[in-house]
Amino acid sequence: MRKLTYFIACSIDGFIGDESGDATFMMPFVDEEFLAFLAAEYPETLATAGRRALGLDGLENKRWDTVVQGRGSYNEGLKQGVTSPYAHLREYVASRTLTESPDPHVEIITDDLVGKVRELKAEEGELGIYLCGGSRIAGELFDLIDELVIKTYPVTIGSGMPMFGSGFSITEFGLDDVRTFKNGVFVRTYSRKR
Repeated sequence: MRKLTYFIACSIDGFIGDESGDATFMMPFVDEEFLAFLAAEYPETLATAGRRALGLDGLENKRWDTVVQGRGSYNEGLKQGVTSPYAHLREYVASRTLTESPDPHVEIITDDLVGKVRELKAEEGELGIYLCGGSRIAGELFDLIDELVIKTYPVTIGSGMPMFGSGFSITEFGLDDVRTFKNGVFVRTYSRKR
């Protein structure tokens, strides 16, 4: 069974963006040290255009070969004319309103997101699935998430979009790793206790 990992950025108080999902206030923390960490440990999470701009096109996928993201997250790239933000991965976008893909490399999941992700998890392969974001789809897929990788930026925002857009549910995860950076960012990795 392939692993589904929710790899997400958040504020100290647990929000992944403001009420509209905008998280650009976190970008100043992606400095040289942190970017080197991402390139070395999580190269899949660097968008294709960013990899190209940084001369990192040749990076191999280390953890994931598939990405699932929500319409809001995908829409950020579309605003810039980017129809395939993670061309180095198989791309799926969960959307009830986007019925046709603007790119042949991107498959739109319009219904039964949970069923589709179960299918992806059941595939053979050593690499897992990167859940890129969207509070709502993270909430919808919560029971299927095996691992959390939470990049916490040293800011509070008071209110905004939570990590999970779902109801109240206490679920225990075990802490596997913590990595800290000089700029105040820390990255925690948790595995679901099953």
